[in-house]
Amino acid sequence: MRQPGDIGDVQQMLSQQGYVCGRALATALFLSLRLGRPLFLEGEAGTGKTEIAKAIAAALGRRLIRLQCYEGLDASTAVYEWNFAAQMIALRAAEAGGRADNDALTQHLFTEQFLIERPLLQAMRPQPGGAPVLLIDEMDRTDAPFEAFLLEALSDFQVTIPELGTIKAPEPPIVILTSNRTREVHDALKRRCLYAWVDYPDFEREAEILSARAPELSRTLSREVVAFVQALRTEDLFKKPGVAETIDWAKCLLALDAVTLSPQVVADTLGALLKYQDDIAKMQGSEAARILDQARAALPPA
Repeated sequence: MRQPGDIGDVQQMLSQQGYVCGRALATALFLSLRLGRPLFLEGEAGTGKTEIAKAIAAALGRRLIRLQCYEGLDASTAVYEWNFAAQMIALRAAEAGGRADNDALTQHLFTEQFLIERPLLQAMRPQPGGAPVLLIDEMDRTDAPFEAFLLEALSDFQVTIPELGTIKAPEPPIVILTSNRTREVHDALKRRCLYAWVDYPDFEREAEILSARAPELSRTLSREVVAFVQALRTEDLFKKPGVAETIDWAKCLLALDAVTLSPQVVADTLGALLKYQDDIAKMQGSEAARILDQARAALPPA
Protein backbone atom coordinates (compact mmCIF):
# COMPACT_ATOMS: atom_id res chain seq x y z
CA MET A 1 0.00 0.00 0.00
CA ARG A 2 1.17 3.56 -0.69
CA GLN A 3 2.37 5.84 2.08
CA PRO A 4 -0.37 8.12 3.48
CA GLY A 5 -0.57 11.50 1.76
CA ASP A 6 -1.80 13.49 4.75
CA ILE A 7 -2.90 13.20 8.38
CA GLY A 8 -6.44 12.24 7.38
CA ASP A 9 -5.04 9.35 5.38
CA VAL A 10 -3.27 8.09 8.50
CA GLN A 11 -6.49 8.19 10.52
CA GLN A 12 -8.43 6.42 7.79
CA MET A 13 -5.69 3.83 7.28
CA LEU A 14 -5.61 2.99 10.99
CA SER A 15 -9.39 3.03 11.22
CA GLN A 16 -9.53 0.32 8.56
CA GLN A 17 -7.43 -1.82 10.91
CA GLY A 18 -9.77 -1.20 13.84
CA TYR A 19 -7.51 1.41 15.46
CA VAL A 20 -9.19 4.73 16.29
CA CYS A 21 -6.59 7.47 16.31
CA GLY A 22 -6.81 11.12 17.41
CA ARG A 23 -5.37 13.89 15.25
CA ALA A 24 -2.36 14.62 17.47
CA LEU A 25 -1.18 11.01 17.37
CA ALA A 26 -1.96 10.71 13.66
CA THR A 27 0.15 13.82 13.03
CA ALA A 28 3.14 12.35 14.88
CA LEU A 29 2.80 9.10 12.94
CA PHE A 30 2.44 10.91 9.60
CA LEU A 31 5.60 12.95 10.26
CA SER A 32 7.48 9.85 11.35
CA LEU A 33 6.60 8.12 8.07
CA ARG A 34 7.24 11.18 5.92
CA LEU A 35 10.59 12.12 7.53
CA GLY A 36 11.85 8.60 8.17
CA ARG A 37 12.28 9.32 11.90
CA PRO A 38 11.66 6.82 14.72
CA LEU A 39 8.50 7.51 16.74
CA PHE A 40 8.75 7.32 20.54
CA LEU A 41 5.41 6.65 22.26
CA GLU A 42 4.97 7.06 26.00
CA GLY A 43 1.89 6.46 28.11
CA GLU A 44 0.26 4.22 30.66
CA ALA A 45 0.18 0.49 29.99
CA GLY A 46 -2.87 -0.56 27.99
CA THR A 47 -3.43 2.70 26.13
CA GLY A 48 -2.74 1.14 22.71
CA LYS A 49 0.91 1.98 22.00
CA THR A 50 1.86 -1.50 20.82
CA GLU A 51 -1.32 -1.76 18.75
CA ILE A 52 -0.26 1.29 16.72
CA ALA A 53 2.75 -0.61 15.37
CA LYS A 54 0.59 -3.64 14.56
CA ALA A 55 -2.01 -1.48 12.82
CA ILE A 56 0.50 0.48 10.72
CA ALA A 57 2.29 -2.73 9.65
CA ALA A 58 -1.01 -4.30 8.59
CA ALA A 59 -2.18 -1.13 6.83
CA LEU A 60 1.04 -0.75 4.83
CA GLY A 61 1.42 -4.46 4.14
CA ARG A 62 4.80 -4.55 5.88
CA ARG A 63 6.32 -7.20 8.10
CA LEU A 64 6.14 -6.41 11.82
CA ILE A 65 9.35 -7.22 13.74
CA ARG A 66 9.01 -6.92 17.51
CA LEU A 67 11.83 -6.56 20.00
CA GLN A 68 10.35 -7.09 23.46
CA CYS A 69 12.59 -5.32 25.97
CA TYR A 70 13.42 -6.67 29.41
CA GLU A 71 15.91 -6.05 32.18
CA GLY A 72 19.34 -7.32 31.16
CA LEU A 73 18.68 -7.20 27.40
CA ASP A 74 22.00 -6.59 25.65
CA ALA A 75 23.08 -5.69 22.13
CA SER A 76 24.17 -9.16 21.09
CA THR A 77 20.89 -10.75 22.18
CA ALA A 78 18.90 -8.12 20.30
CA VAL A 79 21.01 -8.42 17.13
CA TYR A 80 22.21 -12.00 16.62
CA GLU A 81 23.69 -15.12 18.10
CA TRP A 82 25.62 -18.04 16.68
CA ASN A 83 23.94 -21.42 16.34
CA PHE A 84 26.32 -23.19 18.72
CA ALA A 85 24.72 -26.62 18.32
CA ALA A 86 25.01 -26.51 14.51
CA GLN A 87 28.59 -25.25 14.78
CA MET A 88 29.52 -28.18 17.03
CA ILE A 89 27.98 -30.68 14.60
CA ALA A 90 29.92 -29.12 11.72
CA LEU A 91 33.10 -29.19 13.79
CA ARG A 92 32.68 -32.87 14.69
CA ALA A 93 31.92 -33.71 11.05
CA ALA A 94 35.06 -31.92 9.90
CA GLU A 95 37.18 -33.73 12.49
CA ALA A 96 35.70 -37.10 11.49
CA GLY A 97 36.40 -36.33 7.83
CA GLY A 98 40.01 -35.47 8.56
CA ARG A 99 39.66 -31.83 7.52
CA ALA A 100 42.08 -30.29 9.99
CA ASP A 101 42.65 -26.85 8.44
CA ASN A 102 41.75 -24.83 11.55
CA ASP A 103 41.77 -21.41 9.87
CA ALA A 104 39.47 -22.52 7.05
CA LEU A 105 37.21 -24.35 9.50
CA THR A 106 36.94 -21.32 11.75
CA GLN A 107 36.03 -19.10 8.82
CA HIS A 108 33.37 -21.62 7.75
CA LEU A 109 31.84 -21.82 11.24
CA PHE A 110 31.34 -18.06 11.44
CA THR A 111 29.31 -17.52 8.29
CA GLU A 112 25.67 -16.64 7.76
CA GLN A 113 24.89 -20.36 7.53
CA PHE A 114 25.27 -20.54 11.32
CA LEU A 115 23.86 -17.10 12.13
CA ILE A 116 20.61 -16.76 14.09
CA GLU A 117 19.14 -13.36 13.33
CA ARG A 118 17.43 -11.50 16.16
CA PRO A 119 14.98 -8.60 15.69
CA LEU A 120 17.41 -5.72 15.10
CA LEU A 121 19.36 -7.63 12.45
CA GLN A 122 16.13 -8.86 10.82
CA ALA A 123 14.98 -5.24 10.58
CA MET A 124 18.12 -4.33 8.63
CA ARG A 125 17.47 -6.97 5.98
CA PRO A 126 15.42 -6.35 2.81
CA GLN A 127 11.84 -7.56 3.25
CA PRO A 128 9.08 -8.40 0.75
CA GLY A 129 6.77 -5.42 0.39
CA GLY A 130 9.26 -2.86 1.64
CA ALA A 131 11.06 -1.92 4.85
CA PRO A 132 9.55 -3.61 7.92
CA VAL A 133 7.98 -1.99 10.95
CA LEU A 134 10.38 -2.43 13.87
CA LEU A 135 8.59 -2.28 17.23
CA ILE A 136 10.94 -1.79 20.20
CA ASP A 137 8.45 -2.45 22.96
CA GLU A 138 8.70 -1.25 26.59
CA MET A 139 12.04 0.55 26.31
CA ASP A 140 11.79 1.55 29.96
CA ARG A 141 12.49 -2.06 30.97
CA THR A 142 16.07 -1.92 29.61
CA ASP A 143 19.11 -0.11 30.98
CA ALA A 144 21.52 2.65 29.92
CA PRO A 145 24.04 0.46 28.00
CA PHE A 146 21.32 -0.85 25.70
CA GLU A 147 20.00 2.68 25.13
CA ALA A 148 23.53 3.76 24.14
CA PHE A 149 23.71 0.92 21.63
CA LEU A 150 20.36 1.90 20.13
CA LEU A 151 21.62 5.45 19.56
CA GLU A 152 24.05 4.15 16.94
CA ALA A 153 21.68 1.57 15.50
CA LEU A 154 18.87 4.11 15.01
CA SER A 155 21.14 6.91 13.78
CA ASP A 156 22.79 4.94 10.97
CA PHE A 157 20.36 2.00 10.69
CA GLN A 158 23.22 -0.45 10.79
CA VAL A 159 24.61 -3.12 13.11
CA THR A 160 28.06 -4.67 13.35
CA ILE A 161 28.85 -8.36 13.71
CA PRO A 162 32.59 -8.74 14.44
CA GLU A 163 32.95 -11.91 12.37
CA LEU A 164 30.97 -10.57 9.38
CA GLY A 165 31.39 -6.79 9.48
CA THR A 166 28.80 -4.02 9.30
CA ILE A 167 25.32 -4.70 7.93
CA LYS A 168 23.43 -1.60 6.83
CA ALA A 169 19.74 -1.46 6.00
CA PRO A 170 19.20 -0.77 2.26
CA GLU A 171 15.99 0.99 3.30
CA PRO A 172 15.52 2.21 6.91
CA PRO A 173 12.80 0.35 8.81
CA ILE A 174 9.78 2.16 10.23
CA VAL A 175 10.73 2.32 13.92
CA ILE A 176 8.26 2.66 16.79
CA LEU A 177 9.51 2.65 20.38
CA THR A 178 7.16 2.42 23.36
CA SER A 179 7.58 3.13 27.06
CA ASN A 180 5.21 2.76 30.01
CA ARG A 181 7.37 5.35 31.83
CA THR A 182 8.33 3.14 34.74
CA ARG A 183 11.63 5.04 34.43
CA GLU A 184 12.84 7.94 32.31
CA VAL A 185 14.48 7.05 29.00
CA HIS A 186 17.63 9.09 28.30
CA ASP A 187 17.17 12.38 26.44
CA ALA A 188 19.83 11.43 23.87
CA LEU A 189 17.64 8.57 22.63
CA LYS A 190 14.48 10.68 22.67
CA ARG A 191 16.21 13.35 20.58
CA ARG A 192 16.64 10.79 17.78
CA CYS A 193 12.86 10.34 17.68
CA LEU A 194 9.62 12.17 17.21
CA TYR A 195 7.58 12.00 20.42
CA ALA A 196 3.92 11.46 21.30
CA TRP A 197 2.14 10.86 24.59
CA VAL A 198 -0.62 8.24 24.32
CA ASP A 199 -3.23 9.03 26.96
CA TYR A 200 -6.46 7.36 28.01
CA PRO A 201 -9.14 8.33 25.47
CA ASP A 202 -12.15 10.45 26.31
CA PHE A 203 -15.62 8.90 26.44
CA GLU A 204 -16.52 9.36 22.78
CA ARG A 205 -13.21 8.04 21.45
CA GLU A 206 -13.22 5.03 23.78
CA ALA A 207 -16.80 4.25 22.74
CA GLU A 208 -15.68 4.44 19.11
CA ILE A 209 -12.74 2.12 19.84
CA LEU A 210 -15.02 -0.37 21.57
CA SER A 211 -17.48 -0.25 18.68
CA ALA A 212 -14.63 -1.07 16.28
CA ARG A 213 -13.12 -3.87 18.38
CA ALA A 214 -16.30 -5.42 19.80
CA PRO A 215 -19.03 -4.61 17.26
CA GLU A 216 -21.34 -7.35 18.61
CA LEU A 217 -21.86 -5.37 21.82
CA SER A 218 -25.13 -3.44 21.94
CA ARG A 219 -24.82 0.34 21.91
CA THR A 220 -26.47 0.63 25.34
CA LEU A 221 -24.13 -1.87 26.98
CA SER A 222 -21.13 -0.45 25.16
CA ARG A 223 -21.81 3.03 26.55
CA GLU A 224 -22.30 1.61 30.06
CA VAL A 225 -19.01 -0.29 29.82
CA VAL A 226 -17.06 2.80 28.74
CA ALA A 227 -18.71 5.00 31.39
CA PHE A 228 -17.94 2.45 34.12
CA VAL A 229 -14.29 2.08 33.07
CA GLN A 230 -13.83 5.84 32.88
CA ALA A 231 -15.32 6.23 36.37
CA LEU A 232 -13.08 3.42 37.63
CA ARG A 233 -9.99 5.29 36.39
CA THR A 234 -10.80 8.15 38.78
CA GLU A 235 -10.44 5.79 41.76
CA ASP A 236 -7.24 5.33 43.77
CA LEU A 237 -6.04 2.08 42.18
CA PHE A 238 -2.61 0.49 41.93
CA LYS A 239 -3.16 -0.12 38.19
CA LYS A 240 -5.93 1.63 36.33
CA PRO A 241 -7.56 -0.31 33.48
CA GLY A 242 -6.40 0.63 29.99
CA VAL A 243 -8.24 0.44 26.71
CA ALA A 244 -7.02 -3.14 26.30
CA GLU A 245 -8.86 -4.06 29.52
CA THR A 246 -12.00 -2.26 28.34
CA ILE A 247 -12.03 -4.42 25.21
CA ASP A 248 -11.30 -7.61 27.19
CA TRP A 249 -14.11 -6.84 29.64
CA ALA A 250 -16.58 -6.18 26.82
CA LYS A 251 -15.73 -9.55 25.27
CA CYS A 252 -16.23 -11.25 28.65
CA LEU A 253 -19.67 -9.65 28.95
CA LEU A 254 -20.50 -10.88 25.45
CA ALA A 255 -19.43 -14.40 26.42
CA LEU A 256 -21.77 -14.20 29.45
CA ASP A 257 -24.66 -12.92 27.29
CA ALA A 258 -24.96 -9.86 29.55
CA VAL A 259 -27.44 -7.27 28.29
CA THR A 260 -26.78 -4.62 30.96
CA LEU A 261 -24.39 -3.98 33.81
CA SER A 262 -25.34 -4.85 37.35
CA PRO A 263 -23.28 -4.87 40.57
CA GLN A 264 -23.25 -8.69 40.46
CA VAL A 265 -22.06 -8.86 36.83
CA VAL A 266 -19.36 -6.27 37.60
CA ALA A 267 -18.17 -8.17 40.68
CA ASP A 268 -18.08 -11.47 38.76
CA THR A 269 -15.93 -10.06 35.96
CA LEU A 270 -13.59 -7.62 37.74
CA GLY A 271 -10.64 -9.87 36.90
CA ALA A 272 -10.90 -8.76 33.28
CA LEU A 273 -10.48 -5.11 34.32
CA LEU A 274 -8.21 -5.15 37.34
CA LYS A 275 -5.02 -7.18 37.66
CA TYR A 276 -4.15 -6.71 41.34
CA GLN A 277 -6.00 -8.34 44.20
CA ASP A 278 -5.86 -5.19 46.35
CA ASP A 279 -7.65 -3.27 43.58
CA ILE A 280 -10.25 -6.00 43.16
CA ALA A 281 -10.86 -6.11 46.92
CA LYS A 282 -11.50 -2.34 46.94
CA MET A 283 -14.19 -2.70 44.32
CA GLN A 284 -16.15 -5.49 45.98
CA GLY A 285 -19.59 -5.06 47.52
CA SER A 286 -21.12 -1.60 47.63
CA GLU A 287 -18.16 0.03 45.86
CA ALA A 288 -19.01 -1.57 42.53
CA ALA A 289 -22.63 -0.43 42.89
CA ARG A 290 -21.52 3.10 43.80
CA ILE A 291 -19.24 3.41 40.76
CA LEU A 292 -21.92 1.93 38.50
CA ASP A 293 -24.43 4.53 39.72
CA GLN A 294 -21.82 7.25 39.26
CA ALA A 295 -21.08 6.05 35.73
CA ARG A 296 -24.73 5.95 34.71
CA ALA A 297 -25.29 9.44 36.12
CA ALA A 298 -22.34 10.76 34.10
CA LEU A 299 -23.41 9.13 30.80
CA PRO A 300 -23.57 11.79 28.09
CA PRO A 301 -26.79 11.95 26.05
CA ALA A 302 -26.97 9.22 23.39
